[in-house]
Amino acid sequence: MPKAIRISKTGGPEVMEYVDVAVAAPGPGEAQVRHAAIGVNFIDVYFRTGLYPQSLPAGLGGEGAGTVEAVGAGVTHLQPGDRVAYAARGSGAYAELRNLPADVLVKLPDAIGFDTAAAMMLKGLTAQYLLRSTYPLKSGETMLFHAAAGGVGLIACQWARALGVTMIGTVGSADKAALAKAHGCTHVINYNTENFVERVRQITGGKGVPVVYDSIGKDTFIGSLDCLQPRGMMVSYGNASGAVPPFALSELASRGSLFITRPTLFSYVAKREDLEARAHELFEMVESGKIKIEIHQRYALKDAAQAHIDLESRKTTGSSILVP
Repeated sequence: MPKAIRISKTGGPEVMEYVDVAVAAPGPGEAQVRHAAIGVNFIDVYFRTGLYPQSLPAGLGGEGAGTVEAVGAGVTHLQPGDRVAYAARGSGAYAELRNLPADVLVKLPDAIGFDTAAAMMLKGLTAQYLLRSTYPLKSGETMLFHAAAGGVGLIACQWARALGVTMIGTVGSADKAALAKAHGCTHVINYNTENFVERVRQITGGKGVPVVYDSIGKDTFIGSLDCLQPRGMMVSYGNASGAVPPFALSELASRGSLFITRPTLFSYVAKREDLEARAHELFEMVESGKIKIEIHQRYALKDAAQAHIDLESRKTTGSSILVP
């Protein structure tokens, strides 16, 4: 029987169990995928801890790449043998074999390997919608991006460089600062040794930035607002340090009529045509060499708990994958 990671209760990494699972034939509108590689993302931690609720028992993981083994009734855009990848709402990717809705799968170009695809679908599509849609960056602009040496961050560094955008990135160590710099981040701030608000003001000559992309949450939220120009955009897309506490809307008014949004990838790829267009642009950037996907951590599927321990302790850089 195929193996998978399952949880029957929420909690720490120890709640993850490596078990045998039965996988039925795919139903109508479904495809069965045998994973070659599986992405690991902070959102998986949110589901494991219960910050994002789901019915239990349940799987974990929303990103993977592999080969179609079978398709259900009504599926016409895929066939057995197709190389595919996905970043999908819900959980279940931490598995050797799974069924999932066929309309979340995109075909992989031959030039992109399974490991690369599993490491980039959620992170790469996130960078794409953030930089190209939520606040469409233009050449010559300056922005602030937290966690610049993380999986999304390293892709954002390279994408910003390709767009001609000046990126100010925050990191938590000298090694991560060097990594972000090497990937195109123009100015790097170590938030453990520097005040990032003061440094942003220095770098921008006191003007601040038109947009902040913040996946850290609680620890950086107010500081991020303080980095914005009047009428700037706060993009809060994650909670790595904890959920942002309730705040008064007057906080936005007092800083110059700021805008704020809490986007998710799945709102931006809800339509099939949007998913295909965003994936196409991401694939083009990778195939052209403008973006290189950095896989810095590989774990066996059975060692998923260790992957979560490393992720939560901020030991990881770039992308992490599980290999069945």
